[in-house]
Amino acid sequence: MQPTIVDILALPVVRSGLPEVIGGGPLDRPVRWVHVSDLPDLSNLLQGGELVLTTGRPLADDPISYLEGLATAGAAGLVVELGVHVDTVPDGVARAADRLSFPVIALHRQTRFVEVTEAVHRSIVAEQYDEVAFARHAHEVFTDLSMKRASLGEIVDAAAGMLGAPIVLEDLNRQVLAVAAQGTAAADLLADWERRSRLTPVSHQTAVDGPESWTTTPVGAHRQEWGRLVAPHPVAAEGRARMTLERAAQALALNRMVEQDRTALEQQAQSGLIDELRRGRIQDEAEATARAHALGLRPALTYLPMTVRVSETASADQVLAQRRRVRMLDAVRHAVRTSRQTALTANRRAGQIDLILSHPPASAPDALRELCAAIRVALTRIDGVLHAAIGVGPESTRLLDAAGGLAESAHIAEVALSLPQGDKVFHRAADIRLRGLLALIRTDPRVQAFAETELRGLLEHGARHGDDNFDVLRKFLELGGNKTELAKHLHLSRPTLYAKLATIQRLLGVDLDDAESRTSLHTAMLIVRLRRS
Repeated sequence: MQPTIVDILALPVVRSGLPEVIGGGPLDRPVRWVHVSDLPDLSNLLQGGELVLTTGRPLADDPISYLEGLATAGAAGLVVELGVHVDTVPDGVARAADRLSFPVIALHRQTRFVEVTEAVHRSIVAEQYDEVAFARHAHEVFTDLSMKRASLGEIVDAAAGMLGAPIVLEDLNRQVLAVAAQGTAAADLLADWERRSRLTPVSHQTAVDGPESWTTTPVGAHRQEWGRLVAPHPVAAEGRARMTLERAAQALALNRMVEQDRTALEQQAQSGLIDELRRGRIQDEAEATARAHALGLRPALTYLPMTVRVSETASADQVLAQRRRVRMLDAVRHAVRTSRQTALTANRRAGQIDLILSHPPASAPDALRELCAAIRVALTRIDGVLHAAIGVGPESTRLLDAAGGLAESAHIAEVALSLPQGDKVFHRAADIRLRGLLALIRTDPRVQAFAETELRGLLEHGARHGDDNFDVLRKFLELGGNKTELAKHLHLSRPTLYAKLATIQRLLGVDLDDAESRTSLHTAMLIVRLRRS
């Protein structure tokens, strides 16, 4: 940081001249250089930010014009040595200095200007050297980290260590990816982070903004940013903070590019292997396991086929849809790695991700549940993803058989996606039962005709009048025909409910007290709901 006029007045060589501030306002202006001259016009010699030292000759002729010229040229201030050409500061100089907000200081004793310039320039050059040395050190540190393929956390730790201040890396959803607390309690640093982060505007360049004056810099290529680095606490050396954050951001962006390239190749290989296993092109179990283990699948006693299905908002922008597809696959892979498990993954169709998981041992029965919960949470954080369902097929001691089970897990996941969202984080075949059978045959015209025949009266009446009879019947059937429980659930009086059920019977032409009628209607309703999902 450049010295200010106050800093220069505090130097011993200046203090010995008995400096007196004549006028001009604040003395905290930075001084870029010190210039000694008695010329009456310096407008062509100054570049701005200079502190001018003079023995007073220009003040003897036209002091006001002289001050105005210095102020216009961008000088930082004027120091006048009295006793050589002028014994006192001319009248009007103080008023002009105040009017121009241009500091004027008088020295009442003779001062060696060469000593002043030496002291100030030595300070400026030393500081510039320190900045150059710091910049070189930062370049070496982050280049070394990039060459070593350091993790995101290691890069953030390095930036925090260089600044001696906490640094946080967040993604576009304000989720914290890495944090270096640097002696601060992490819980306090990250308290209510998402809300506080949203109050700090996103900038495409390094900026200090927001109610807490955060220093932030974007991470990623211009207009393709995927996160930002944040220094939540003010840093004394603002220039160093900006430079460090920007160099760290470059290292993070390079890290992600390398990882994405490596991940893309690895993912291609995994998808290709799963496709070969599914199609039966690999018949030898030893070959299958050898290739799978080479791609990172940990050897296990059993392997588990899993399928993740998501419902998402439609998008006409194919680029946006492809990015979302990549983000979903990344989220699933990240959840697997975070859970300390391994899996082969494939994304052969939009909205579906297949996995072959090294099944955790029986001593960790909750590991599968925790993994599936983590996958669902990660996916639902992605913009455009509405709901995620996970189907789990039968585990197998053979990798070839586990790959064959992906067809079943995909079917389970597809059906589970149409089920009401509940507490189950994954579904097995026993969870879908009749609904699973109907999902397989729901596109058959005969099945569709059956559902329309069973429910036509109710559907047509609802289309004309927009009533809630369909939902009333659905709940009635789900409760097994229990009218007392239905009245409680719908908060209706018994007479009102009986009237509604009588209307439904009339529209359908069936007896709702008959068990077979209720079974037939329930099946038709499941077909309609599967068709709509």
